This record gives sequence, C-alpha cells and structure tokens, in this order.
Amino acid sequence: MSHPRSGRLEGKIYVAGHRGLVGSALMRCLARKGYGNLLTRSSRELDLRCEEGTFRFFRRERPDYVFLAAAKVGGIGANSAFPADFLADNLRIQTNVLLAARETGCRKLLFLGSSCIYPRMAPQPIPEEALLTGPLEETNEPYAVAKIAGIILARSLRRQHGMNCIAVMPTNLYGPEDNFDLETSHVLPALLRRFVEAKERGVPSVTLWGTGTARREFLHVDDLAEACCFLMESYDGEELVNIGTGEDLSIRELAELIRRTVGYEGEIGWDAFRPDGTPRKLLDVSRIHALGWRHRISLGEGLRSTLAWYLASRDFVQSGEW
Repeated sequence: MSHPRSGRLEGKIYVAGHRGLVGSALMRCLARKGYGNLLTRSSRELDLRCEEGTFRFFRRERPDYVFLAAAKVGGIGANSAFPADFLADNLRIQTNVLLAARETGCRKLLFLGSSCIYPRMAPQPIPEEALLTGPLEETNEPYAVAKIAGIILARSLRRQHGMNCIAVMPTNLYGPEDNFDLETSHVLPALLRRFVEAKERGVPSVTLWGTGTARREFLHVDDLAEACCFLMESYDGEELVNIGTGEDLSIRELAELIRRTVGYEGEIGWDAFRPDGTPRKLLDVSRIHALGWRHRISLGEGLRSTLAWYLASRDFVQSGEW
C-alpha cells in the first residue's frame, strides 16, 4: 500500500529508546527541527519487553509517530555470551511496540534495523535487495534474526493493515552516548577507550582482537538521526533504506586513526585467534542518495568530537541499556 508523503510531523512523537546512542541523537535532531511534542520513557519507567505495560502506555498516550530505536545491542563478545537474550529481548521489544502502535492508530513508524541483517558474504557494497539471500554472520546471528523478524512484521502490518511503517538499515554507528563498556561495546568505542587508558597508564602496547583485515563502514549517529528525521518526513515506501557513508576502512586502519586521534604512542598488536566477524560490510547507499540525503560528518571529525565527549563524560557513561 502506498501512502502520501508525510511532510512535517504534526502530533505526538514517541522516541522508543531515547537514552541510547540512536535515541539520544534523534532527540537532539528533533529538538533542532523545532519538534516539541515528544514522548519518552526510560527502560525503568517502561519495560518494552512487557506486553501489558507497552500496550497500556500506547493506549494512554496514543503517539502519532514512533521512532523504534529501543533495542538490546552489543559487540561480538556480548552477542556470543548472551545469544538468547539478544534474540528474545529484541523480539519482545519490537513486536510489542509495532502491534501496540498499530492498535492505537499510529500514523507512521520508523523501524531501526541493522546492517547485520545482510548475509555474511553479501555482494559489496550491500544493496537492500540482499536481505534473506544467504547465511548470516554467526557471531551476531541471534540479533540479526530478531531484526529481520521486525522488518518482516513491519512490512506485514503495512500489507495486511495498511500501517505506514518504514524500515532503515544503518551501518556501524558511533558518537556521544555510545556504550564504552569493554565487555559489551562495539569496536570503535572499545578501541577509543582502550587507547585512552593505555595512554594514561603509559602502557607500551595494546593487543586487539582479530587480524585487523576486516573492513567496516562507520557513520556518526548524528548523521543517522538526520537521515531518520528526513525519511520520516519525506519517505513512505515499503522498500528498505540503507543509511551509511558509502566508504569503509580496515579495522587496522581504524585502530591507527584512533591511536593518532587519542595521541597514544605505543605499539599495536593483533590476536589472530580472536574472531574478525564479517570480512567486509559496506552498504550500498544509492537509494538514500537518490532520495536526497548524504552524510556530513567525516570519520576524522566524528572521532575527535566523540573523544572529547568521552573524556568529559566517562565517569557517567551508561553501560548501553536501551
């Protein structure tokens, strides 16, 4: 079913997961755009894994627009240690929110997926059409399966009930409010923290996971938020939309860039017995470019601002809960 273009969002806007990396960036973006009628609940106030509580919230507040940014997230280590939690928690969160939004007449919902939904050996750069065309990366399969289920549920609600759901697939993200816990974080914040601590302690070398040959694309979360707001205001298609930079680099190159940004002068070693994950993950961003959006924040600029935020905030940094 097609929907008219949205234009400016008029009504209540609920940002699910507003305290996380993506959610906090969405809050900043919406505030810059002059949106004031924002609904938020912390995970302590509203556990989105709970069906009863989620439906009660939606029936009381009846948001017109929903950004579904709430999720249980983590890096390779966390996904390997807690696979059942990553699958079950994310299935509960997104199913409850999507069904409650439909029941209460939500005008439009944006579902935040992840580039890990694509097959491990997908063509590079990865087009949106690669979904469900091959096996997933084993190290984050439970999380990816949950996100794929969310995409299919959103699409099915559109087809069966005419609900205006759009789904976006961001590449690897970083920025303020990221999770810097070394046990559960993604690669970029983990590297930044490790080099900061190594510099402060005068450690002569830092050993990192894998071979450093895997290639990754990184998008500043404020760019993602701008893209999501842009799509919420202007896009109503059923097709997935990748959001990224269209540029990648090896983890070895990333580590060197972060080392220089931090000012750490020690050596970098590599533990090849640790997993690299997917060999390469670069998104095809031609669809969102054709719609009229491109990223603005370079990786170097983004690393400098993220480092500054981390140094100013590290005593209060959250552990990454949604």
